[in-house]
Amino acid sequence: MVSQARKSELLFSGSDWNFAKLSRVYDEIEALGLEELRLDIYPVQMEVISSEQMLDAYSSVGMPLMYRHWSFGKRFLYDELLYRKGARGLAYELVINSNPCIVYLMEENTMALQALVTAHAALGHNHFFKNNHLFRQWTDAGGILSYLDFAKSYIARCEERHGLAAVEAILDSAHALMEQGVFRYHRPPRLSSEQQREGLRERLEYEERSFNDLWRTLPPPQESGETKPGIDDDAAERKKSLHLPEENLLYFLEKNSLVLEPWQREIVRIVRVIAQYFYPQRQTQVMNEGCATFVHYTLMNTLFDRGRISEGAMLEILRNHSNVVFQPAYDDPRFSGINPYALGLDMMQDIQRISTAPTAEDRDWFPDIAGRGDWRDTLLDAWANHRDESFIRQYLSPALIRKWRLFVLADGADEPHYEVASIHNERGYAKIRSALAQSYDIGASRPDIQVVDVDLLGDRHLRLQHTVKDGVMLEGENRDATLRHVRNLWGYDVSLAAIDGGTGAMLSERWTKEL
Repeated sequence: MVSQARKSELLFSGSDWNFAKLSRVYDEIEALGLEELRLDIYPVQMEVISSEQMLDAYSSVGMPLMYRHWSFGKRFLYDELLYRKGARGLAYELVINSNPCIVYLMEENTMALQALVTAHAALGHNHFFKNNHLFRQWTDAGGILSYLDFAKSYIARCEERHGLAAVEAILDSAHALMEQGVFRYHRPPRLSSEQQREGLRERLEYEERSFNDLWRTLPPPQESGETKPGIDDDAAERKKSLHLPEENLLYFLEKNSLVLEPWQREIVRIVRVIAQYFYPQRQTQVMNEGCATFVHYTLMNTLFDRGRISEGAMLEILRNHSNVVFQPAYDDPRFSGINPYALGLDMMQDIQRISTAPTAEDRDWFPDIAGRGDWRDTLLDAWANHRDESFIRQYLSPALIRKWRLFVLADGADEPHYEVASIHNERGYAKIRSALAQSYDIGASRPDIQVVDVDLLGDRHLRLQHTVKDGVMLEGENRDATLRHVRNLWGYDVSLAAIDGGTGAMLSERWTKEL
């Protein structure tokens, strides 16, 4: 039996929750997170929602404000059907990268589970959103909610003015290109015309200062009979003026399409901004979920050690935690790949171990952090400065490779069998770590499709190029359907050439006029 004094120290008792308990638990967890883990978070806005509201949030990509589109309704009906049949559960919480950080809690959760997900979302995810360099570089947490409010009302006005069918056609085409509607790398600002003239003046002055008359005595370079300097110069100047090649298809179409009306361009821009907002989340799933799981596990155990959570509540918390980090075996029907919660948590706990109790092997592999003692600094630095690919490449240890029993399979397309290329031994650790990290590099796994040329004063034929890696071509039916959407936004012929990334040879070319 729990003594009366012990019971008075508990943050809560029983499974029922109310808003006073939620507020008290959040205040305690926040103070502990700032004290123990030195977290830096946005202000938190917590909302309790029903299962139907959670399904609605699923359908609108987790955003509290979203414009209307038939795909959201389709997603809602699909998720609702699986949920009602018991084939799929719902998330215990949903968190939005905004300032203030909005955290949705399911009303069906028990009080112990509310405490767990509060630590997970309101502290863990919140800190990661605010401090990771990808989110700081690509997203505007303070402005996203107001922008979504604008987008929702703007598209509603367009539907009233131009009709549902016209707006839906633009949204369909823009949604089809969302994967190719992001900037993958941060770009310096484009030079103004005055800055370009200043650069030209400086180059001319440098040429005058460095001129040497002896250079004219050298024989002229040999010219190939196959080149056409005039045509090449025109193409080069045309590409330069359009800033080609361009990786962001939606951006190029928004800025250069000759058939889009202003309201259509704005809709394309709305879809592009939303796609860019979610791009960092696709690059940091292991780190984001690992950070949140590490935070909730550490804080819940600390609260229990301090006598603020009862044994019964802690058992419930550990049961739910175990469900989250469960990693099915490869031959388990539930296996769908590596669980990002499990891998992220294991790597962060391994960093904690290496910092406090390193082995000789750890000192060889991680001389900068082994034995330093202050694992918090290492984790805070990793959460701020890495994405999944770089985090795994730098911090996956041989001990963890052995624990997960990782190995590398070589699967050449022309070979009838798989070959085990690397195992968890002294020679294989670096290769396994590199191979796993590469699998999380979305720049390497997503198709590289760019706009390479278009003559706006000629036939206006838009030329796209797909750089093929490891012989992996685009699936034909989806490729053709997507090309039709590109043509819908461009208004003229579009072609897609598949170019071998290694040799530069053309593998295939597809035109919209052939579809």
